[in-house]
Amino acid sequence: MTGTTILYVEDNEDNAYMLSRRLGRRGYTVIVATDGGAGVTKAEELIPDIILMDLNLPVMDGWAATKMLRKNSVTSSIPVIAVSSHALPGEREIALEAGCNEYETKPIDFNKLLTKIRLLLGETDSQKTNVQ
Repeated sequence: MTGTTILYVEDNEDNAYMLSRRLGRRGYTVIVATDGGAGVTKAEELIPDIILMDLNLPVMDGWAATKMLRKNSVTSSIPVIAVSSHALPGEREIALEAGCNEYETKPIDFNKLLTKIRLLLGETDSQKTNVQ
C-alpha cells in the first residue's frame, strides 16, 4: 500500500478531517478537494490511485464531476467510490450510472469502506495493516 494516494472530494471539513486521519493511519496519502471542480482538476494533476467522491458538492456535484473524470482519458480508469448521505432508493444506481465503481453511505462504516478501497485497488491480505 505504500505510495497509495486517495483523492477525497468532500466539502464538509469535519468529514474530510476524520476520514483523512483514519485512512492516513492505514498508510494512505489523502489529498482533499472541497468541490467537484477542484476534484476534477486535482485528479487530472495528481492521478490518484482512487477517488472518494461526495455527491452533494458546491461548484460541481459529484455526479457531474465523475462523468467528467470518465470522459477524460487521463482519469477515466481511476476507481471512484461515491460517498453520500443520499440513502434513498435508486441513489446507488444513479451513482453507478454516472461512472462510480462503488457506493458508500454516510455515516461511513470505515471497515466496509476500507474493504471496498482494497478491492478496487487490488490489495492483498498481506498488504493490510491492523492499525485503527
